Amino acid sequence: MKLTWYGHSAFRIEVAGATILIDPFLSGNPSWGKSWESAAEGVTHVLLTHGHDDHIGDAAAILNHTGAMLVANFEICMYLVGKGVSDKVINPGNIGGTVDCGGFTTTFVPAQHSSSAGGPGGINVYLGNPGGLVLHFAGERTLYHMGDTDIFSDMALINELHQPAIGLVPVGDRFTMGGAVAALACRRFFKFETVVPCHFATFPIIDQTAQQFVDGMDGSGVDVVQPKIGVAIDI
Repeated sequence: MKLTWYGHSAFRIEVAGATILIDPFLSGNPSWGKSWESAAEGVTHVLLTHGHDDHIGDAAAILNHTGAMLVANFEICMYLVGKGVSDKVINPGNIGGTVDCGGFTTTFVPAQHSSSAGGPGGINVYLGNPGGLVLHFAGERTLYHMGDTDIFSDMALINELHQPAIGLVPVGDRFTMGGAVAALACRRFFKFETVVPCHFATFPIIDQTAQQFVDGMDGSGVDVVQPKIGVAIDI
């Protein structure tokens, strides 16, 4: 599996038969600082954890350019159809459900957060419940993108049901759990082999490093990977 982090919660996952973008906040992402085109090259699937602008990002433009499959909750799918995305490419689901994505499956699991898009006059558009995404691949380790979330005890059930080996973990505080709490979540509820911290350093009001998370994982035996932004790594 090849993984590329673009800052914030945006990841590209490359496996046999699929190239996946998760939460493609790219053109407006100060950590990335570039357009979305290079990140979207060859993409077959776009997966979204929830409806905030810093997660939906460039999804509509990428979907229209690539013809990729959209995997998201029903409300987000229909919201993007209303933005011009073809209803032929959507693959909607919701919390507890699993959808076949062709070559892998995506299961929608809970997250403790909110989900909306900004509208005119400061009125937000409701975009369903926030979630995390568990990706099961043939011949690859299971990956869990937590989305934006706090710690919650049902993480233990997610581990029991799915046994993810790779975790993409928000650590930036203020809008998600902070690094120390994120480390507690990983150590108490999961048996990860590899974790990748995210959702930090994008904006001045969230934590600027993942150091609290790294410190909290010290001695756990879990491989904490901090990739350079835009640089693909094997994981």
